[in-house]
Amino acid sequence: MTDDLVENVIGAGRAVQIRALAAPMVPTGGHAPVNGIDALRFAEAMNLALFADLLDRVPEGAEYVADCAAQGRRIVLDHGALRTVALPQGARCAMPQGVEAFRRVLEPLGYVEVGLYPLPRLKMTGHVWCHHTLPETMPQFFVSELHVDQFSPAFAKAAIRVFGPALDHLDAATAEVLGKFSAGGSVPLEDATAALQTVLRLFGRQHPVPFEADYEALLAESAEAAWISTEGNAFNHVTDRVVDVEATAAAEREAGRSIKDKVEVSASGRVRQTALRAAEVRRSFRAEDGTLVARTVPGSFFEFITRRVDAGTGKLDLNFDSGNATGIFKMTEAA
Repeated sequence: MTDDLVENVIGAGRAVQIRALAAPMVPTGGHAPVNGIDALRFAEAMNLALFADLLDRVPEGAEYVADCAAQGRRIVLDHGALRTVALPQGARCAMPQGVEAFRRVLEPLGYVEVGLYPLPRLKMTGHVWCHHTLPETMPQFFVSELHVDQFSPAFAKAAIRVFGPALDHLDAATAEVLGKFSAGGSVPLEDATAALQTVLRLFGRQHPVPFEADYEALLAESAEAAWISTEGNAFNHVTDRVVDVEATAAAEREAGRSIKDKVEVSASGRVRQTALRAAEVRRSFRAEDGTLVARTVPGSFFEFITRRVDAGTGKLDLNFDSGNATGIFKMTEAA
């Protein structure tokens, strides 16, 4: 049933390919909704579609995944990350502010917010959602929120001009489907397909093409805000959970890919992360006279993580680390 849903949104051939590249999220034979698509199957399909989209936008990530496939290894999707903006109180915007735009999607699909990670150097906060039924196999979501009210007045004015006109694409029909999922129900494949297509639109740029002057004003104080102005709420990165991140980094360096120099290590020592540098993408901007100009800016990237078992709980350490996250954020700074 999930295959049908994924096929409906990314095409039959691509669906077969992407499922073969990713490790299973739901145990085989362990879950079969009686009628149609339920929250668990929808969540699985959403994650597969987002993974496919990221690979289309990050060539080095696609190369790495192809190498893994050639070696007979599937990608273990640990988490996906996206960035949001919280405008100052009183600023008008059709989109729910910051992480609230995605809480309304994730929670009906069985995700629960399990962690809050202050990122003071970036003037952001990371919010983590973990799937309550399948915490180790269903990818987590690291949703960061940028606090515009912590920046200068000039920055705030530029942010309001850029992000204030954002549209909210979550329609009533999709909200109804999510409501049924929240209640433990399922929906016909046709309804699930339409809802997934709408939800996937939320993982993109919701606001108009920004003026280049506003982009520069944001970039002067926050590389992250500038990134959101061009990429919106697109998946910032997906993460492969690997056995040995140091060995993976060495292999990526040997392959000639742009791996980060340093492996980030959590305070506990159990979570270790590194990443490839963000892809360079061409994006349009509006000049002062309204005409469009293009320039190269950082896009999304691919990350690697190793998680160790917490001896105190006997379970895989699924936590994140503010220091690690701050280091990883640097992958989308302009070269």
